[in-house]
Amino acid sequence: MTKLHPFRAIRPVRDKAHLVATRPVYTYKKSILKAKLEENPYTFIRIIHPEYNEEVKTKPNSRERFLNVRSKFEEFFDRGILIQEERAALYLYRQSTPENIFVGVIAGASVQEYEEDRIKKHEATLTSREGMFTNYLDTVGFNAEPVLLTYHGNHKIAILQEQIMSVRPEYEFSTTDEIKHELWVIPEPMEKDLQGEFEQITATYIADGHHRSASSVRLDELLRERGESYPNMAYFLACFMEEQSLRILEFNRVIKKIKGLTPEDFLKKLKADFQLEKLKKARKPKQEHEIVMNLKGTWYAIQIVKNQVNEEDPVGSLDAEILTRKILEPILGIKDLKTDSNVQFVSGNLGLEAIEEIVAKGKGEVGFVLYPCTMDQVKKVADHQMIMPPKSTWVEPKLRSGLTIYNIRE
Repeated sequence: MTKLHPFRAIRPVRDKAHLVATRPVYTYKKSILKAKLEENPYTFIRIIHPEYNEEVKTKPNSRERFLNVRSKFEEFFDRGILIQEERAALYLYRQSTPENIFVGVIAGASVQEYEEDRIKKHEATLTSREGMFTNYLDTVGFNAEPVLLTYHGNHKIAILQEQIMSVRPEYEFSTTDEIKHELWVIPEPMEKDLQGEFEQITATYIADGHHRSASSVRLDELLRERGESYPNMAYFLACFMEEQSLRILEFNRVIKKIKGLTPEDFLKKLKADFQLEKLKKARKPKQEHEIVMNLKGTWYAIQIVKNQVNEEDPVGSLDAEILTRKILEPILGIKDLKTDSNVQFVSGNLGLEAIEEIVAKGKGEVGFVLYPCTMDQVKKVADHQMIMPPKSTWVEPKLRSGLTIYNIRE
């Protein structure tokens, strides 16, 4: 049973929604981020970075910095840039790109379902980062970026969503990255119908937002220990989107230095376990268990011998794990992808050009392009309570911050 928790969203007034909503900060280049802060007085980034124009700044991730975030948030509310919904509601969000359409229900997701592993995880969280996010949420008191949860869709949910989207949305705007965003406040009768359909779903999966969800669960524990009690704290902000609509891309790897090896030595070591084909031009892998490599500007296809792969192993059969076990660790001495500074991750949405550019500029000696994981592979890992290799998937859509803000202490 999956529970959708309605909440009174704090959200932009209609005429400023396109100015307030923002992509996750880490997706912007520094120059673009600086321009947005300077030129857009309404961007939610001004809340996240409240000291951008101040000479004296507080320490990053400190309580003082988080209090300034809260103060800037309250300023936006007092100025009428943000308003709060009169009734608790569910929200329907549609994101349309030139290639895809993504539709999801924004609601509170249950902490209890997370703790009971009915919200399933496939990624390990860092304790330090989890703690920092918990302190952030505790101090600012709101959550503005939904966790992306996915589920196996059904026809009835799809019909209800189409009915909701048949009327004019509350928000409708396009952004400079050629993405159209629409948001509907779901009417109460349809809200009840949707909740009823979601109750038939036995499990959901975290597609993006493991640290945010884990931090919300920790905050619930912390508040209960203090004796605080708010209905919203037992849930966290999430967007529920059917798995069939998600776009899963690969996360590629660039190795800065093949220490102590010439390209010829490196190729010789690869040929001991793999079949190599020199390519005339760059391309992506054609199928699972093929890795495409750029070695100092020359492209190769690496074929993984199938009898070396245990397809019954949810993690060991993943190409990202095979790359680590068979190449990165034994040949290049890279044992921990999370901490080794010799590894750079490049998301698949940036294309092969990103790998070529890094290598051409001498910032990397070898790049590996992987075949994307499937949702079934992600679910298999989560169902076995196992952990995928670091940076295994780049999942789209990337949700906007600041469209529906979740008040934790309510």
